[in-house]
Amino acid sequence: MNTISKIHLTEGPDLNHLYQESLELLSTLISIPSFSGEEMLTADHIESFLNQHGINTFRKHNNIWCYNKYMEGSKPTILLNSHHDTVKPNGQYSRDPFDPAIEDEKIHGLGSNDAGGPLVALTATFLYFFNRKDLPFNLCLAATAEEETSGELGIRSILDDLKEISFAIVGEPTGMQMAIAEKGSMVIDCVSKGRAGHAAREEGDNAIYHALKDIEWFRSYLFPIMDGEPQPVKMSITEIKAGIQHNIVPAECSFTVDIRFDHNYTEREIVNTIINHTSCHFTLRPNVLRPSFIDILHPLVVAGLVLGRKTYLSPTSSDQGWLDMPSIKMGPGNSARSHTADEFIGIEEIEEGIDIYISLLESLSF
Repeated sequence: MNTISKIHLTEGPDLNHLYQESLELLSTLISIPSFSGEEMLTADHIESFLNQHGINTFRKHNNIWCYNKYMEGSKPTILLNSHHDTVKPNGQYSRDPFDPAIEDEKIHGLGSNDAGGPLVALTATFLYFFNRKDLPFNLCLAATAEEETSGELGIRSILDDLKEISFAIVGEPTGMQMAIAEKGSMVIDCVSKGRAGHAAREEGDNAIYHALKDIEWFRSYLFPIMDGEPQPVKMSITEIKAGIQHNIVPAECSFTVDIRFDHNYTEREIVNTIINHTSCHFTLRPNVLRPSFIDILHPLVVAGLVLGRKTYLSPTSSDQGWLDMPSIKMGPGNSARSHTADEFIGIEEIEEGIDIYISLLESLSF
């Protein structure tokens, strides 16, 4: 990796103006439905917003990316990435999920917290540095699609199109603390086999009973780890289906297992362990997200610690899992609000996020 000396900035763009532009951009994005896989209109707006600021953009599918004005190939490039797709609103919303209402210094609406707030804060940070001639690094801003579904047309589809990236900041709601590791994610679909029979007689071989044995193993098994270390693998049964009629012993029981894992175990090691301890047949779904990890001594982490940011292991997955370079996950908002009814983010949270992102890049030294 190239060496970066400590940055010395002259006066940048007016922060109050950036705050206001960020709020207006977020309001517009909230008002445009952008369910994962259906983000064309928000991609259009983000592209137009950047073009209006004199920024040349690149587009592939519904992913938009761009570089700082005075980019130089000899300098390392930092990726600023967040997503503009959302989940669908759940049935518990008490307000219009597409109405970006501002109440009590909070902006409401679907995607406001996950990940509209982080996206607009990273965009403001990019705008702050865009016209600088003396930056010791390059910046690449990427507003990407299909994060919520780990879709093939999201960030994965543009990684080969980006200029070489040295490290990345992935914008997700973390309270502006630094997730320096993130668990990977994989899903398996299991089927336990039996033999159909009449429930009133001693006939058949109940597939549910076979499934229960394996389900108990998934629930209770602990992968070996050094003393004092957190559990490296978490397996949760999330779906189950069996039976066609009350008086027929089911010949088949299917269930789904959600698996989260850190860098201590590989996908292959986990699959082999399951094979050796269960009797069900199972298939691994594609799009396995790899766990991510960045060294605590990486300059990006060190700069964050100097600014008073805390580090933690994130239990949730994000587009970090597709990146093959060091990265942190960090952004305004609260992860607990994600995918909940009446989602919101504080205006001060966004402004603080912009300030911290800028300070983080200003203080980088290698």
